[in-house]
Amino acid sequence: MRIKNYTLKLNRSIFIKILFLIFNFTFLITKGQFYNLPGDYFYALLTERGLAEPDSSIHSSVKPYIHFYSPKYIHVADSYKVFKYIKDDLLLDKIFNDNLINVKNKENKYRFSINPFLNLEIGRDFSDTLSRNLYNNGRGFIANGYIGKKFYFETMVAETQSLFPNYIETENKNSLVVPGQGRWKVFKTRGFDYAFSSGFISCQITKNINIQAGHGKQKIGNGYRSLFLSDNAFNYPYVRVTQQWFKGRVQYTNIYASLMNLDSASAKSPPYTELLFQKKAASFQYLSINFTKRINIGFFQGLIWQAADRNNVPHFDWQYFNPVIFTNLAFYGLNNKNNILIGSDFNFKLSKTISLYGQIMADDLSTRNGGWGYQLGARYFNAFKIKKLFLQGEYNSVSETAYTNPSTSNLADQSFSHYNQNLAYTPNNGKELILISDYKFKRLFFSAKYNYQSFTLNNNNFYTNNIFNFKVGYTINTAYNANVSLGYSYRTQDFFGTTLGNNNTSYVYASFKINLYNAYFDF
Repeated sequence: MRIKNYTLKLNRSIFIKILFLIFNFTFLITKGQFYNLPGDYFYALLTERGLAEPDSSIHSSVKPYIHFYSPKYIHVADSYKVFKYIKDDLLLDKIFNDNLINVKNKENKYRFSINPFLNLEIGRDFSDTLSRNLYNNGRGFIANGYIGKKFYFETMVAETQSLFPNYIETENKNSLVVPGQGRWKVFKTRGFDYAFSSGFISCQITKNINIQAGHGKQKIGNGYRSLFLSDNAFNYPYVRVTQQWFKGRVQYTNIYASLMNLDSASAKSPPYTELLFQKKAASFQYLSINFTKRINIGFFQGLIWQAADRNNVPHFDWQYFNPVIFTNLAFYGLNNKNNILIGSDFNFKLSKTISLYGQIMADDLSTRNGGWGYQLGARYFNAFKIKKLFLQGEYNSVSETAYTNPSTSNLADQSFSHYNQNLAYTPNNGKELILISDYKFKRLFFSAKYNYQSFTLNNNNFYTNNIFNFKVGYTINTAYNANVSLGYSYRTQDFFGTTLGNNNTSYVYASFKINLYNAYFDF
């Protein structure tokens, strides 16, 4: 029986003070170097190649990776073959390999780097009857560095104006956000103006414990998608505690986050004031175990806690701070006003180049179809003995009622969501087949991806998406993934059993980008 006296009510100022104490405490006792590796899926494949080998003991499921547990990490920039003449020319080295601004002392007691962030793209959707020139115009910067041996920091700011293909424009208007990149305001007539920022500090408290606190996103899983926690949604404030024990065979991660619904926090907002959105807290636990050099098994628990009241004051139960996985499941069960999601995954390294992976998740199983899903996939590095050729196949199936409000919920939105986007599986539900190929030759890269998606509307009505993406490009600077590329995206959406009309997208583009994060438009 629940005892109300144990309910802990924390307002916003107390929560901020707790984070402030954590920041200052960790700063005072820290001393090493480590960093979060880049998150862009295709850019990070060279790092993933090293982690896929059986002799790598790194726990590859939780991303971004923390570079302090093992020297076996392969930095992406070091995996490119540098042209010989660059080594003898400081200017060319700055253009092709180094950070734009890089300050450090000879003893490596500190380092500070600043790089630009650019996302410049122009294209045309040949299925668009308006024949508009589409574009992205993103600018910003990213700065990072370390002090001593155990304190690392990073910050990123970007502002973008975009004119998207029709299907993305429609999704933006329906969800009120640009996927993964936050709220927007109208730019000119049909464009979108949006901005975002991220940053964190990372401190190694002891040999086995790391603490991060900041504003960003996480991903748990070895696949292209994740059914547990994905980098699909917008950034959020978080504290992440990562531990490794038993000579690195066991890794345990706790993430505490503050999420937001794009619904009014008050029953009636005062006139001429900015709307306050409803807040909700989340906690995630993930236990990763390397049973052998080839077999990794993980266990996941995620919990979206009851949203803030009509004064926008969050009310946390004391169990919010409970760090032990599955104990909240035992206390609340899957059918509770606090939305619990559980799951397990595996990663099996068949050889130095081939690995199999998968996930299974369960939400509220009391509904008619049950809230559940599963994933199966395979990755093949240096495929057919062709160096740096990567192939991947993945199948995902998620029921319609997964990630939604608990059946006993109040009117607040306690779905597994943030900023009107799913925290986990990008398309929200349905069945999906993903085929990926990527090939790198020196600094040239070629990538192709195909998505087949099927979604049930109601009764026998459903629709399917066929999405094909191809890109060829050249990596200019390996330190921060500056590249130029030409690409083509073709998408068909077909409705069956309804009067809704089909629509197609045939998008050709040229871009200059600095890719350091994932943006998912394959829906």
